[in-house]
Amino acid sequence: MELSIAIVVVLGLILNGLGIIGCILPVLPGPLLSWASLLLFFLLPNHEVGFWALSITFALMLLVSAIDLVIPILGAKQFGASLQGVIGGAIGIVIGVFLFPPVGIILGPLLGTIAGDMIAGGTFASAFNSGLGSLIGFLVGTSIKLAYCIGIVIFFTVKSGSVLTQLITTWFG
Repeated sequence: MELSIAIVVVLGLILNGLGIIGCILPVLPGPLLSWASLLLFFLLPNHEVGFWALSITFALMLLVSAIDLVIPILGAKQFGASLQGVIGGAIGIVIGVFLFPPVGIILGPLLGTIAGDMIAGGTFASAFNSGLGSLIGFLVGTSIKLAYCIGIVIFFTVKSGSVLTQLITTWFG
């Protein structure tokens, strides 16, 4: 087996792992990192990933990333959030991830939206309802990103199956 192929497969596996982590941590672009594993495979001389597969997965990556940005806002708005509540939810996600991981990932958008709506003059009941909408939107967006990244992991694994088998046999057999 060629060393360049082995390096690409190992880098691809690392990118896929980071992609899945990036679905949960907003500082890493999860779907983009997972898609980059396919791009690496495509760039090999005798690539296993075709142009159309690469293009379709790229378009899906863009769609998933856009949906992930919009769904928490729509969730919060659907449940009655104000503009301040939406902004508070976005700030809450970032603060929650860095200051209170892993619980902050869930509590951040909820508490941020509640705080934003309370600052805007809403009642606690309406602010809590908006917070739940933001949280639901965040969880749906995260689930969509995870589904995409898991799909890419499966596709990558299928396309690199023979190389992975050779690597495992060489390293552990």
